[in-house]
Amino acid sequence: MYEVRYNNASNMEYSKPITEVINQRYSCRTYQKIPIEAGVRNELAAYAAAQQLGPLGGPARFALAASSEGDLKVLKGLGTYGFIQGATGFIVGATPEDARHLEDFGYLLEKNILYATDLGLGTCWLGGTFTKSSFARKISIQEGELVPAVSSVGYPATKPRRLDNLIRRGAKADKRKHWECLFFDSVYDVPLTRSEAGDYAEALEMVRIGPSASNKQPWRIIKAGRKWHFYLQRSPGYRKRRLVKLTTNADLQRIDIGIAMCHFALSTEQLRLNGSWERQEPSMQKPDDFLEYSVSWVESKT
Repeated sequence: MYEVRYNNASNMEYSKPITEVINQRYSCRTYQKIPIEAGVRNELAAYAAAQQLGPLGGPARFALAASSEGDLKVLKGLGTYGFIQGATGFIVGATPEDARHLEDFGYLLEKNILYATDLGLGTCWLGGTFTKSSFARKISIQEGELVPAVSSVGYPATKPRRLDNLIRRGAKADKRKHWECLFFDSVYDVPLTRSEAGDYAEALEMVRIGPSASNKQPWRIIKAGRKWHFYLQRSPGYRKRRLVKLTTNADLQRIDIGIAMCHFALSTEQLRLNGSWERQEPSMQKPDDFLEYSVSWVESKT
């Protein structure tokens, strides 16, 4: 068993309840072309730099960088990600390229994004091939490191472009999977009701509305007594798609699990539901080979 510490983030970092911040966050693709105010920029930069170790012990580095023409050229090669307009900054992160720490990376970058949201900034997750890009240079990428994703950041435009609405509809960003498709009671084919989730219902809802690559929502959570087992439901053929292969260099669905972990952990902390993360796969029958165990949240006995 690999047991890890309790939440490494305090809700004291936020000016409002974290559940409110999570609900406030959305994928902002159009920004006002004005620099981020110096005080806000310095606060976000300091916060990003402090995020160095994920909940499972994986290391990462983050920096806030002002955007440049080179960044926009990189984005143009990333399919729909090239539709980012007017962003005056990016949160850039690096992690070891051995791919063991992608959940930690996703957890920490989402923390940065939520902090930016609380500061009144817009953000958008951008997964891509950044290792040899201007983003990699901004964080002085080292040998053996990977830049799996970045986030645009800036002041949201007062009126989104018509193109933004088309992108959201194309990605079904406003259509999240229903509760009974994501959360289960003891076994995979028995949906967990909100009443059976009890005090954890709000934390699960924060997971449900979280962002994910192509809005696939690959997280599945099974409640088994005091344990909440997180699984990754692979999308068949997703990583073999031509656009995905050309534009990404990391397993984005594992990063998505990190985002789900972040929303769950920060929400349970707000709700004063103590627990810890551990990696010990339960002996549970899975419906197919596309369901992979990730991690478990274990409620504290006290």
